Parts: sequence; C-alpha cells; structure tokens
Amino acid sequence: MIILNPCLSCGACCAFYRISFYWAETSRGIPGGVPEELTEKMDAFRVFMKGSAGSAPRCIALQGDIGSTVLCGIYSLRSSVCRAFEPSWEKGIHNIRCDKARIAWGLVPLTPDSWHMPHVPKVA
Repeated sequence: MIILNPCLSCGACCAFYRISFYWAETSRGIPGGVPEELTEKMDAFRVFMKGSAGSAPRCIALQGDIGSTVLCGIYSLRSSVCRAFEPSWEKGIHNIRCDKARIAWGLVPLTPDSWHMPHVPKVA
C-alpha cells in the first residue's frame, strides 16, 4: 500500500475557516514565521491570514483549485493553527471540522480508506 494525501486534492479547510493565530508567529515575531505581509491584524494579540475572513473565505497562501489540485504556498512557514488542523482519519481520528469544510465545497467527507490505495507497479 502507498499512502496518498487527500489534502493535495482538497483545500476546503483553507477556504472555509478563518485562520487566526498569535501575532508572534509571523515573521515580525520570529525569523521564518508566517510572512507578516500575508496577515491582517485581528486584535492586539492575534492576526489572521489575508483572505480567510468574511463570507467567502480563501487563504491567500492557498494555490490551485479546491477539490482538484492544491498546495499551500507557505507550507513550511504555516501557522500553528494550520499545523494542528488534522484531516479526518489521517491518524485514525475523525475530524468533524474537516468534514464540514469538505461538504461546504461539495466534496465527500474523508474515510479511513481515503488515505490508502493499492500499490500499482510501474510498467517498464
């Protein structure tokens, strides 16, 4: 079996939830942090990713087409909130928030089988 990452063909969470976190996680607070120019001030202590608030959220760092092929343009610099968001069944645990975002985008919720597929040998 090979493990697939269904997040690479989803992106729903990045275009459904406001992505807010402590301002010190930005490049202003730590070298290698979330690029400050990609955030907006929420209050004295928190910022959020541009584009992720409002009635039609979509994180500014999300690249690609939701439900097709996506990636995070700042993956190695992403916030703790993004690092902590676990897709349903990735580690054998159901995440209703993942399901909710996927359903909102017309995608079916993940199942434990979403993370595996039979190995297909390469034809020489």
